[in-house]
Amino acid sequence: MYDSTSIHQVLLKFSNSFKEHREDISAVLLSPEKHLWLGSDETSTIERLNLIDAENFAEHKQYQVTDFITLPAPSSDEIDIEGLAYNDYYLWFVGSHSYKRKKPKMDKTNAKNVQRLATIATEPNRYILGRIPLVNGELVTSSLHPKDSTRQLSAAKLEVTPMGNLLMEALADDIHLGTFIKAMIPGKDNGFDIEGIEVQGNRVFLGLRGPVLRGWAVVLELELEDGSSGLLKLSSTGENGKGYKKHFIFLNGLGIRDLCYQGKDLLILAGPTMDLDGPVQVYRLREGFDFQTDILHKPELILEVPYGNRDDHAEGMTFFGDVLGKASLLVVYDSPSKTKRVVGDADILADVFEIGDGDSR
Repeated sequence: MYDSTSIHQVLLKFSNSFKEHREDISAVLLSPEKHLWLGSDETSTIERLNLIDAENFAEHKQYQVTDFITLPAPSSDEIDIEGLAYNDYYLWFVGSHSYKRKKPKMDKTNAKNVQRLATIATEPNRYILGRIPLVNGELVTSSLHPKDSTRQLSAAKLEVTPMGNLLMEALADDIHLGTFIKAMIPGKDNGFDIEGIEVQGNRVFLGLRGPVLRGWAVVLELELEDGSSGLLKLSSTGENGKGYKKHFIFLNGLGIRDLCYQGKDLLILAGPTMDLDGPVQVYRLREGFDFQTDILHKPELILEVPYGNRDDHAEGMTFFGDVLGKASLLVVYDSPSKTKRVVGDADILADVFEIGDGDSR
């Protein structure tokens, strides 16, 4: 395991359009052009920062998801973006797919706060799993593939349904996850909650913050194919052609907060399913995209990530070796420390950790 105190910090400089959400960052991705892409769990936008040097990203540009993909609800309703991934000139993103329970508020009476704790809701935009062509550092609605002129790249989303989308319909009767979905258990109550995505070809891997089952976290594997214009559908993969596979991962009782790859290895950012500060850890699952079926996976713990007291909750990570020239991860935080991480009017500090090369890199 590597020394979590070996931290190099990076300043992320945003424009005023994002300053109120810099404390809600929930997803991050370093693309091949060395742009840093970020998502918030409070918006329906995707942010891009340019690399200035190894300690600074700036020149913020904001993209409205509705410019590329039709949302089921107004863009003022959050997508709750919890994961970003890049594969073959596509930027992929995923919403939490979760229910939420209202929080007590200091300005409310005890009686009203008790009632708030009984109120459970969800929002249609949270059930978006989508892709947008990423060509020459820009998001576009469609484009010819830069390396194959016979292929057309196009923005698309998994087909939306009354239950959320095709994935939620497929999972409704699942023997492990269906009861959590039907019972409308909120994400932060160990309910169904997607918080990580990685993509290899047409295979999409989704990491679940919850539910954690007797200490075992879950990765869903999907194979997506193009349907009608702008829509994706599940291919008939998995047991009885249900459209998904499940992989069970032991993370010491923690849920999955993000996924990214390092060579052939899958790196997993793990944290509590409930409203707790920590622990927060990074695991390495070797040859992680070649999951065997009916196997309980026990990855290697490689990093302890520091966390605060009601702040500094690690929410996203991306491989940073292309910037530093050595194996490392950049980590962003939700609820960042106002004294140690929030800078100026619109900036925030992220951390970089060394992680070692791994045997399969």
